[in-house]
Parts: sequence; C-alpha cells; structure tokens
Amino acid sequence: MASAWYFLVLLGGVVLLGSSVQRLAGIGFGLVGAPGLVLLMGPVQGVALVNCGSVAISAVGLAATWRLVRLRTMLPLVAAAGVSVPLGAYVARALPEPVLLTGLGSLVTVAVLLVMRGVRVGGLYGTGGALAAGAVSGFMNSSAGIGGPALSLYAVNEGWSARDFVPNAQFYGLVVNVLSVFAKGVPRLTGSAWLLVAVTMTVGILLGGVIAARTPDHAARRVIGST
Repeated sequence: MASAWYFLVLLGGVVLLGSSVQRLAGIGFGLVGAPGLVLLMGPVQGVALVNCGSVAISAVGLAATWRLVRLRTMLPLVAAAGVSVPLGAYVARALPEPVLLTGLGSLVTVAVLLVMRGVRVGGLYGTGGALAAGAVSGFMNSSAGIGGPALSLYAVNEGWSARDFVPNAQFYGLVVNVLSVFAKGVPRLTGSAWLLVAVTMTVGILLGGVIAARTPDHAARRVIGST
C-alpha cells in the first residue's frame, strides 16, 4: 500500500510540474517529466505517458492560440517528424531496457546542455533547417519523449519571439505526439492513476496559464531557452 501511494504522489508531482512548464513555454513536458516518469514506469511506458500528456496539454493551449500558427512554416517540421516518429518507436521497442535507459539519459543530458547554452547551429534555418530539426525532434519524441529541444534550437536560429514560438510549438506538439501515440499505444495505468494524471495535469495547465499571462516576452524567451 505504501509503495502504491509513493508511486501516485511522485506521478502527480511530475505531471503537475511538467504540464505547468509546457503551458507556459509551449514545450517542456517531456524534458521535465520524462526522466521521472521513466524511472517510475520504465522507458517504454513512461515515454508513452509523456506522449499522451503532451497531446492533451498542446490541444488545450492551442484552443486559444491556433490563429497564430504559421502553417507554412510548420509543414516541413511536421512532415519530417512524421517520417522519423516510426523509427523512434521501433528503437524504443527493440532495444533492451538498460540500453534504452542509458540512451534516454544521454539524449536528455545533451538536449538540456545545448538548449541551456543557447547554441546556434549553422544551417538550422529555412526549409532545410526545418526538415533537419523536425526529423531529429520526431525521433527523439517517439523514442525518449523529448522532441522539444530540437524545435527550440530551430526557433532560436530563426529568431522567433515567445509569442511566435508558443502556439507553433503547441501545434507541432499536438501533431507529433498524436503520431507517437499511434506508433506506440497508450501506457498501462490503473483507473486511479489516470484520474490523478487528469487532475494534476488540469491544475498544471491552469497554473501555467496564469504564470504565462503575467510573464513578459523577454522572460518567456528565457524559459523557452531552458526547455
């Protein structure tokens, strides 16, 4: 009984924090939540929950910002991700769990370091940059639940503002995570665990929305640069 409560408390805390960050920055649920969820549920189930959660959070955020989405800009990103998502899902299923855990840890570490340092990658702009960023992001999203950093690096190289980034990241996250869920399926959770995820995610979305409304653009850009 104690272990079940311990699991639920940790699960709720991770979902609450990750959903708040993603509602604020447009990305971040995977980068914040994936390490904890993977440790709690294993790499395949943990990443599957990240994908499901990202679908819900992106859909809620996009409901109020869909008019700001740049469809022409997003098309090559989404198309490239759609090609690489099945490969990431295959890798997640095929690798032994210890190897997968090591790989996920390495991907998270590299992604965090690159984004925190605000690295500008030569050539990561325009249509070619969008295709490259989308392909890397799609693979990382379906295999590790962390597709946001590649998208963030592309946005930094393109000079997007936070106002530009958030709705487009939400659109991208909705499409790519739906593809990831179709490729891998939903995680196996009890009814009480699903209820907890829904409640803590709702609270996190509301909290992130309140913070976003009070955050100036330059501060929001810093948050995006760290997620």
